Amino acid sequence: MNAYMGLAAHYDRLMDHVDYGAWADFAERQFARIQTPVRLVLDLACGTGRLTCLLAARGYDMIGVDSSEDMLAQAQENASGLDRPPLFLCQRMQRLDLYGTVDAAVCCLDGLNYLTAERDVRRALARLRLFLAPGGVFIFDALTPARFAALNGRDFVGRAEDAFCVWHTDWNPGRLLARHTVDLFARGPDGLWRRAEETHTQRAYPPETWRRLLAEAGFVGVRAYGARALRRGHADEGRVFFVARAPAARRRV
Repeated sequence: MNAYMGLAAHYDRLMDHVDYGAWADFAERQFARIQTPVRLVLDLACGTGRLTCLLAARGYDMIGVDSSEDMLAQAQENASGLDRPPLFLCQRMQRLDLYGTVDAAVCCLDGLNYLTAERDVRRALARLRLFLAPGGVFIFDALTPARFAALNGRDFVGRAEDAFCVWHTDWNPGRLLARHTVDLFARGPDGLWRRAEETHTQRAYPPETWRRLLAEAGFVGVRAYGARALRRGHADEGRVFFVARAPAARRRV
């Protein structure tokens, strides 16, 4: 089964430990550091749109982009009660195509790690740079090789009232690839439990690789933080938060 096909309907309940509020707070602190006002925000690899909807509720005009139709269906449902619901688009990151520019972009929960070929990261960053307004900010987090190495061979269990999943990770340090096998057991309307299996693949890029790829795409002022705090990330950090800007527009003489 494709990634997030069966998991989508249960994802929010199984991931209810994620602190999207803290992620939104961190993003807003970064928005406040740039000189241009932030009104329109892109949520890249938005999944079920939890962060998208939270930022929309805080007054931002939101666009959510994801490649999974199943996750976007849940995102639409999550946004149904909002006064200003986000616009959701089904697109791959490396083929991003918007109607105009955005003031800021976010990508949370290691979404970019799902691009397992460096050429796809280059394409995704180039497309994002094209649609990010001058002076705009891009904020994302990424899992590091150290984090995947710590996950190697381990099992994690997620439980909800009508779903149960086991997440197993195998790490290939030579190729910097992590293969996650997800066994999902979900109870249907008839009360019967059914099993489905999904495979997710991610690649770890060292922080210096992210810096290089961002610079190659034309981003400037790249900063890296640890644990959503305004402190420099350590070499053995499991998750690093990056903040980069599009160059400001040149003033006319």
